[in-house]
Amino acid sequence: VEDRKGAQKWKRVEVKLEDHINVPSFPVGMSPEFYDEYFNDYLSKISLDQFPQNKPLWEVHIIKYPTSNVAGHIIFKLHHALGDGYSLMGALLSCLQRADNPSLPLTFPSRESSSRRDGKNNGIFRGLGHVFASVANTVLDFGSTFVKDGRTPIRSGEDGVEFRPNIITTLTFSLDRVKQIKVKLGVTINDVITGIIFLGTRLYMQQSSSTKDDHDNQQQGNTNATALVVLNTRAPGGYTTIEEMVKPKSKMPWGNRFTFLHVSIPKLTGGATDDHANLNPLRFILRKFRGPEIIKVMKLILQVAARYFYNTMKNSSIAMSNLIGPVEKMALASHPIKGLYFTFIGSPE
Repeated sequence: VEDRKGAQKWKRVEVKLEDHINVPSFPVGMSPEFYDEYFNDYLSKISLDQFPQNKPLWEVHIIKYPTSNVAGHIIFKLHHALGDGYSLMGALLSCLQRADNPSLPLTFPSRESSSRRDGKNNGIFRGLGHVFASVANTVLDFGSTFVKDGRTPIRSGEDGVEFRPNIITTLTFSLDRVKQIKVKLGVTINDVITGIIFLGTRLYMQQSSSTKDDHDNQQQGNTNATALVVLNTRAPGGYTTIEEMVKPKSKMPWGNRFTFLHVSIPKLTGGATDDHANLNPLRFILRKFRGPEIIKVMKLILQVAARYFYNTMKNSSIAMSNLIGPVEKMALASHPIKGLYFTFIGSPE
């Protein structure tokens, strides 16, 4: 609601669970493959439905039909006004327990890269140089807000793409292979996954363009393309309780505390099977790494650019985000959880 001065504030209301809990009915007695398609269609449908403005901005959808992967699904549809991924994931994790021993807390992996843990990249002068380089990159990122990506196989450039149906897919990587790359390059697991996504995206762009007869379309495969990488601007650290997040001076406060990094999707410099081409995106991530000392600078700059938020997303090709999950297997009310998946819908990129 708005007060007399036009400022928006939250209003406490009575929550009626029946207005927020949805248990859809699918045809009974069908195969898991049938429910795969039905579930995907249902997910695409609710992603396009707008939240009613006369009740709190959240919904829970309980799917009781077995698909090929699991016995059932629970979908939390939450408006971003409620909080960012860190806040919402922290709230969700507070409801979960360890599947092997509910009396023990969930633990989370370290965010350190192999090189930092081994004592590399130390020294005041190296750290100082990193600060200045990161500030310069941040200023360049601010300028990137006003630059629009061209038309490519991954960007139509048309208006209103956020209102079109979408498809949500998943891809599983071998954690052992990811760890091998992590150790070899001295980076984080997040760096490795990001590099793999960039490499796969660029290969898709080139493959899609190579099948076109038009010369201009063929050039789209290696044209400039920008990814928006979502960055948590809170102090470095793991998840905390909701009680801690809502305290007035919490170091890990509840809310929307994030910003974007503009990252150019690296162009392949060799063939699709060239090791140099495959590793180049991963090394690129390291050069674009933002340390915690830069976060305050970025927050100040991006406060000025807040009104350009929509155009920032619209002018880019893809957006990327990630959240750290626990090491142990999880359970909800003694029901084992196979996995947690999240996505951001309604964005114009």
